[in-house]
Amino acid sequence: MAAKTKSVAAEPRKPVVGGDNVDVTYKAFASGRKATRRLAGGGLFSRKLNLREVNAVKKVSFTIYEGDSVGIIGSNGSGKSSLMRAIAGLTPISGGGVYAFARPTLLGVGAALMPALSGEKNILLGGLALGFTRKQINAAVTDIIKFAGLEEFIDLPMRTYSSGMAARLRFAIAASRDHDILIIDEALAVGDQEFRNRSEARMREMRANAGTVFLVSHSMKSILDTCTRVIWIEKGVLKMDGDPKTVVDAYNLHTGSDTID
Repeated sequence: MAAKTKSVAAEPRKPVVGGDNVDVTYKAFASGRKATRRLAGGGLFSRKLNLREVNAVKKVSFTIYEGDSVGIIGSNGSGKSSLMRAIAGLTPISGGGVYAFARPTLLGVGAALMPALSGEKNILLGGLALGFTRKQINAAVTDIIKFAGLEEFIDLPMRTYSSGMAARLRFAIAASRDHDILIIDEALAVGDQEFRNRSEARMREMRANAGTVFLVSHSMKSILDTCTRVIWIEKGVLKMDGDPKTVVDAYNLHTGSDTID
């Protein structure tokens, strides 16, 4: 008589980030036909500027699990970056709730570096901001410079760097340690193919170490090569959430694009 084998239930996945009907609304000055409310009172700007309310994210809900690599796609102005800034705690939400088991780290092309200081000095400051000791960052600095591909320029002030060079350095600093939750906003779009390959490999390493990664990008190739799940945001609304190829195909059909770059 054959022995019965006892099935072992798969261990439930650990949720690390959640959004419950998230709304992000902000006010901005605007001019032109769509501006509906004129600033009260007189003054220099009252004839030109109007105050508009922008509903950037509209009742978006999601649950992200440990080890997920989540691509965030959508048209320009669709609310992708507003949602990521809300998850990182940098933009206040106007409704719903955002929950995270650890503090998310947001890496964007606009992340602050000190333009008057050299690339090497910025590595030191960035490493300390990430929680490295001075000894740890000194030990990592050579690898960070090599990863960014800036060996010939690292002693120059950051103000002499192109936007692509600065973005590569930001990513290299952030990727020098593992993060529980890392949000990357367009940082991979500025590098050449060699840098993208290094970045994507590093993201896979971080995911394998139980980190959770969000990637906001217009490059469908980077999304498909890197992500295990894709969320499509359009006009502030969650349009689709699921398998990368399925969501990207639907997005390309919506935009009329048949290319992956």
